[in-house]
Amino acid sequence: MIEAVESRDLDKADHASEHTFYRRLLELGAQDEIEPLLDEALALIVEVTGATTAYLELYDEDADQRFWRGHRLDANDVEAIRTSISHGIIARSIADGRTVETPSAQGDARFADLGSVQRNEIGAVLCAPIGVPPIGVVYLQDRTRPGSFGARDREHAELFARQLATVADRLLAKRPRRRLTDHTAEVRMRFPCADLIGRTRSLARVLQAASLVAPLDVDVLITGPSGTGKTALARAIANSGTRAGKPFVAVNCAAIPEGLIESELFGAERGAHSTATRKVLGKVATAEGGTLFLDEIGDLSAPAQAKLLQLLQAREYHPLGSPTAIHADIRVISATNANLRASVAKGKFREDLYYRVHVLPLEMPGLAERRDDIPELVEYFCASACRRHGLGVLSVSRRALVACREAAWPGHVRQLEHAIEAGVIRAHGDKSDTLEAHHVFPEIEPSDDGPLSFHESTRMHQRRVIVEALDRHNWNVADAARELDLARSYVYNLIHEFKLERSGSN
Repeated sequence: MIEAVESRDLDKADHASEHTFYRRLLELGAQDEIEPLLDEALALIVEVTGATTAYLELYDEDADQRFWRGHRLDANDVEAIRTSISHGIIARSIADGRTVETPSAQGDARFADLGSVQRNEIGAVLCAPIGVPPIGVVYLQDRTRPGSFGARDREHAELFARQLATVADRLLAKRPRRRLTDHTAEVRMRFPCADLIGRTRSLARVLQAASLVAPLDVDVLITGPSGTGKTALARAIANSGTRAGKPFVAVNCAAIPEGLIESELFGAERGAHSTATRKVLGKVATAEGGTLFLDEIGDLSAPAQAKLLQLLQAREYHPLGSPTAIHADIRVISATNANLRASVAKGKFREDLYYRVHVLPLEMPGLAERRDDIPELVEYFCASACRRHGLGVLSVSRRALVACREAAWPGHVRQLEHAIEAGVIRAHGDKSDTLEAHHVFPEIEPSDDGPLSFHESTRMHQRRVIVEALDRHNWNVADAARELDLARSYVYNLIHEFKLERSGSN
């Protein structure tokens, strides 16, 4: 249904361009070809409000589709405005669902600290949300006339936004849905890695590098944050190399007490230490002929580092208490979430060992770099949890997929897996045959309204962006605000609003 423009609005329109503007809005819903009318309406609102530039953008529920238009904007202007969708003036309008109006963004305490506001010397701004909940914005910036935007200008912008809401589906339908290309398809044909779920470019890059080193009997270092799948990558390399089918022995160096790490790795003769009541076979010996995977190698003690260096250089080692060197026929794959170069500078990691293990480094990307992989990971973990616990098969709602994609996962894939497992248990407790968003995120109210609304999705997106920025800057709010181009006071407000804490629960 086209929203009717009241006659009193037309009676007040004593300017020809204003009258034409209203007419064009009325015609938007009645014409088959909307875009030419929309371009004219965008030009007319600039004329009737005295704005310097105008921009509009529409989204669908899960942001797979976008439609945007700009007037008197070059590519750099559009990019700067689109960046503000996630934070800044536009984000405020979308999150609050209200028109944001300011005579001068530079002088407004809400926005004065934003780097983009100062760099671009943004003055008057009028930003009206489209739809309830918002599915986009009409954004007007600066003025060719003296003074700020007035009440009449606000009426124009809000009327434009209301009319756009009525034709949003038609405009978005003209934009093809984003189809996620499987960038890993080609490399998976020669490098089997079924446990590494995803299809993004960032995952494809590390799989491509791994496929090159897998058939070579060389040592490998895998870096990346905890929970990103370094162990799964190590297993895939081992299974694709010349030692496939031979032992794969994983050791978490961080989980072994410092006093026992040498014995655990290299074994010990009877009586070599107080707990060695018999001869102890180490992990190196257990991995003979196969692959030894040393996770969190950066946590090795200095004596263990020295022995590991000998192992890597000569393929020999000495069990504790033994004067005889033993030859080791193994491949060593190491992993760490630490910055080994920084550890070398601090004297915590041997420089010669660093260069020995750093020959062929592979870096596993964090989940923030693989956000398009999250829906596939969710469905995989859901099916796996159902099988593991002997529970009935669950489908995953689109609302849950979008919520997971927009959430912050500082624990990366491992945290996501645990969250989905807990969600599966809650879903079966509710006797549901579908994994819903509130099963994964108990703080979300159960809803029968279908997909996650744009407002909810935006709020989750904001929360994720804030959490990830705070984590990157060790919770230095000023640095996080500077990176996000947000006022520090606004970041503090979001921390309070989202009840964020520094603990891993976020």
